[in-house]
Amino acid sequence: MCRSITLLFALWLTPVFGSGQSNTTGCRIIHPPRDGGIRYRGLTLTQVKAVEVLPVDYEIEFVCRGEREISGPKVRKCQRNGTWTDMDKPSRCLHTCSRMHLKLENGRADVRGMGRVPMEGTSVQFACDPGFLLVGSSHSLCTKSGKWDHPKPICQGKRALHVGALFPMSGGWPGGQACQPAAQMALEDVNNRRDILPEYELRLIHHDSQCDPGQATRYLYELLYNDPIKIMLMPGCSSVSTLVAEAARMWHLIVLSYGSSSPALSNRQRFPTFFRTHPSATLHNPTRVQLFKKWGWTKIATIQQTTEVFTSTLDDLEERVKEAGIEITFRQSFFSDPAIPVKNLKRQDARVIVGLFYETEARKVFCEVYKERLFGKKYVWFLIGWYADNWFKIPDPAINCTVEEMTQAVEGHVTTEIVMLNPENTRGISNMTSQEFMEKLKKRLGENPEMTGGLQEAPLAYDAIWALALALNKTAYELSKKGRRLEDFNYNNKMISEEIYRAMNSSSFDGVSGHVVFDASGSRMAWTLIEQLQGGVYKKIGYYDSTKDNLSWYNNDKWIGGSPPADHTKVIITFRYVSQKLFISVSVLAGLGILLGFVCLSFNIYNSHVRYIQNSQPHLNDVTAAGCILSLAAVFPLGLDGRHIETWHFPLVCQARLWLLGLGFSLAYGSMFTKIWWIHTAFTKKDDKKERRKQSQTLEPWKLYTTVSLLLGLDVITLGIWQIVDPLQRSIEEFTKEEPRGDLDVLILPQLEHCSSLKMNTWLGIVYGSKGLLLLLGIFLAYETKSVSTEKINDHRAVGMAIYNVAVLCLITAPVTMILSSQQDASFAFSSLAIVFSAYITLVVLFVPKMRRLITRGEWQSEQQDTLKTGSSTNNNEEEKSRLLERENQELGRIIAEKEERVMELRQQLRSRRRPSVPARDNCSDNHFPNSSGAVSSLYQPGLPLARCLVAEGGDKLGRNSCDGSRVHLLYK
Repeated sequence: MCRSITLLFALWLTPVFGSGQSNTTGCRIIHPPRDGGIRYRGLTLTQVKAVEVLPVDYEIEFVCRGEREISGPKVRKCQRNGTWTDMDKPSRCLHTCSRMHLKLENGRADVRGMGRVPMEGTSVQFACDPGFLLVGSSHSLCTKSGKWDHPKPICQGKRALHVGALFPMSGGWPGGQACQPAAQMALEDVNNRRDILPEYELRLIHHDSQCDPGQATRYLYELLYNDPIKIMLMPGCSSVSTLVAEAARMWHLIVLSYGSSSPALSNRQRFPTFFRTHPSATLHNPTRVQLFKKWGWTKIATIQQTTEVFTSTLDDLEERVKEAGIEITFRQSFFSDPAIPVKNLKRQDARVIVGLFYETEARKVFCEVYKERLFGKKYVWFLIGWYADNWFKIPDPAINCTVEEMTQAVEGHVTTEIVMLNPENTRGISNMTSQEFMEKLKKRLGENPEMTGGLQEAPLAYDAIWALALALNKTAYELSKKGRRLEDFNYNNKMISEEIYRAMNSSSFDGVSGHVVFDASGSRMAWTLIEQLQGGVYKKIGYYDSTKDNLSWYNNDKWIGGSPPADHTKVIITFRYVSQKLFISVSVLAGLGILLGFVCLSFNIYNSHVRYIQNSQPHLNDVTAAGCILSLAAVFPLGLDGRHIETWHFPLVCQARLWLLGLGFSLAYGSMFTKIWWIHTAFTKKDDKKERRKQSQTLEPWKLYTTVSLLLGLDVITLGIWQIVDPLQRSIEEFTKEEPRGDLDVLILPQLEHCSSLKMNTWLGIVYGSKGLLLLLGIFLAYETKSVSTEKINDHRAVGMAIYNVAVLCLITAPVTMILSSQQDASFAFSSLAIVFSAYITLVVLFVPKMRRLITRGEWQSEQQDTLKTGSSTNNNEEEKSRLLERENQELGRIIAEKEERVMELRQQLRSRRRPSVPARDNCSDNHFPNSSGAVSSLYQPGLPLARCLVAEGGDKLGRNSCDGSRVHLLYK
């Protein structure tokens, strides 16, 4: 058969090559690979040497010499275009390596670049099954010499190191839902590393603490008293970590927490073996203070859940804001029901509110926030950033608010969160970027990873395992120098515990959460992320590095009202001023009154030489006019307020009001009171009446002036003591705040300026009491002297009338103005008009009648003419007549009294003689005026004609008193 094929091939070649003509149909022979050859099918060696071109569809096969294997195409075929197939792929003869490396007991070998057999360039990656330690190189490469560059490794069983963990899968902070898977990922990655704890395998024994110290206590003692021994403890949730860290030192255990933020845990004396990859909650406070300053807030309020972590955090915040000049105006706390505290926040007008509570309590708080309408453009809330992104949408049977209501209530709030995920896309100790870690974790969590509690803290839990592994790895190395091993650890071995503590304290590596390093208190150092809920989604708005006081701001914060709300309702202070129209009107009246006072004063001084004016005690009238002028001048400072004067002028105006009004009253009313007092003293006493009337004829004016000076001096002393001891100052009266119609963020606070002192009521009692008694006494004296007539003070009836009016006005106005003190216009109107009317009435009543008499009768002219003629000031005829008649009247009264006594004696004599009784008959005509005793009394009135019927001494025998021309003295002047 071979011969026939050869014969057929030779016959086919004959026409092609035997004729000596060239034919290009086919492919030229190619060179074989190095250390190999070509197998030509159907051709002998001789034929191959004679052939230069092989026909189309002819196939050749490459073969290698020795222990080599073809790498690349082994068979090539001639194509119609005269080329061989796969010419772009080289074929090489390479050495092969042992197949023993392709399998690993208790492990697996991943081969790359291998054909049918391992050859040069083939690589193998080795990995042991869980629980086994890879001894040897984890990879090997087949070299050109046909040997592996590393010997085949073996998988040896690892010694287990157990870590006790408490993950809160439920409760106030269900952070274990994401932190436990993250920690498990870290364990797998650490156990797969042959350079970290190569002889050990970390294993996790965990329980659900429910974020409850009671449950945590139970599980803690299960971990401690049940085998195997735990080399380290990993709690989460601050309240649980506090319990575990306080108890762990009794067992010489290091505690590493992944989710505890309580500032109290930084106390090294209380928690000497505690570390945490979660920074302290106090790291939020510098960021919050920085934001308060940025947005110009100086007043904040707080509401907290009554747990140690939030209480200590708030205490730290209070110290920091105080240093920054910011005030915490209202501080509320609650245990389980936040309804009352939220209502109190509303009542206290809290605007910037810092909330410190766990996620489950946050839903309760914001349900109440929605009910109280404590959200919107007027409010901003600061919350902790480690809640789940959709925490407000999670169904919660503990609240009765819908998702839509909760979404509306939380919109716009700001969160401060420790940077728990490295913002830079760099690879750390785990050879993963933070984004790769989150993608891997979310795949493990399954559907809706955002709804998983603790998702944000998961990087901290992942890095906590790495921090633990690196510390144990370093400890193992240090112990090996001392001939000890990690598995020698027990709860009584303090030496190994101290080695682990030193290794943890010096930890420093880059993890998926950022750079991990612990401060002296065992707390993590980190940046703070600032986020804001915008449209139901958290948006990053900045970062803050508290170590460098550096705020990185994105300028993408959004507010419902377009700008950050005010930290409190803006109160616009508006002063209530006296109406300008009222002030001007009263001032005009007061000015006219002052002008009238000067006119009256000038008139009185100019006509002081006139007898009629002299008999009215003109100097006292001058004092009255001056007092009215001072009282009217007090109207002007009485109406001055902040509209017209500066604040520092106000005490001067207050003193001006007091002194002008006090002195004016003392002068005006005191002079009138002195007149009426003297008249009452001189004419209304029955005892020693004649003697007092005699004294009244010689009135000494200095006594009147002394009385006025005494009243004035008492006022000056009282006002002086008041001004020195307790001077009047400007005080502010505040009224109820008013809401304007347009702006809800503004309240108007009306204020009113007053003149007051510390003991204002005492001084007013003294002044009002003394003046009131004086006014009442003046009314009484005016009433008692209303029918008295005297020429020494001929205007006392006008004085009495003025006293009536002044007293009534003052007694009414004083209490009314005190009641209306908060109504500036009414108070000013009552007080000022009372002053004006009192002054007007006094001036008109005292001076206008005098002006009218002198003008209508011309008495001042006749008086002046008489003075010019005689060269001296003499009494006029009318006055002389009046005095003369008064003396005659007194003499006649004395005679009549004597006659009456004589008549009585005669009657007694007649009765004793028992004579017939004849009734006495008066035959006096109209000019005869007998009295009841038969005697004639004098009916003389000064200034009237005198006609008197006088009884002759002894009378007639019949006892009749007759009046005829011979026995009657008719006096007529």
